[in-house]
Amino acid sequence: MGKYNESELVQAAAEARKHAVAPYSRFGVGAALLTKSGKIITGANVESASYGLTCCAERVALFKALTSGHRNFVAVAVIARSKGGPMPCGACRQLLAEYAPRAKVYVADSRALDRVREFTVRELLPAAFRDVPRICD
Repeated sequence: MGKYNESELVQAAAEARKHAVAPYSRFGVGAALLTKSGKIITGANVESASYGLTCCAERVALFKALTSGHRNFVAVAVIARSKGGPMPCGACRQLLAEYAPRAKVYVADSRALDRVREFTVRELLPAAFRDVPRICD
């Protein structure tokens, strides 16, 4: 995919955040994953009373994309009401390293969508566990 619109991806993540299921933390997170073909797949966090069963927005979007047959990812945007934007957790970083290793990662506070911070997956997890078959990118 050629040039893409970062603000469109950020806005899609902001819209996805509206569907977060966060009754315990009240910390809604939205994510939007961009495929190489230009499709945007969104996700929002889903919490459980058994906290270990909670799933982050990034993983929801990634799992939706993978189980819909997508394999090549260009970027992911993650949005929450958090100063500077929410940083992906370790589990999300590992899965992005496995399934979207070349993706750009955009984070922004939902109150300031015009102030986006940009990272690479490698910057977020420089020593990712990689002893797995490569099925993406």
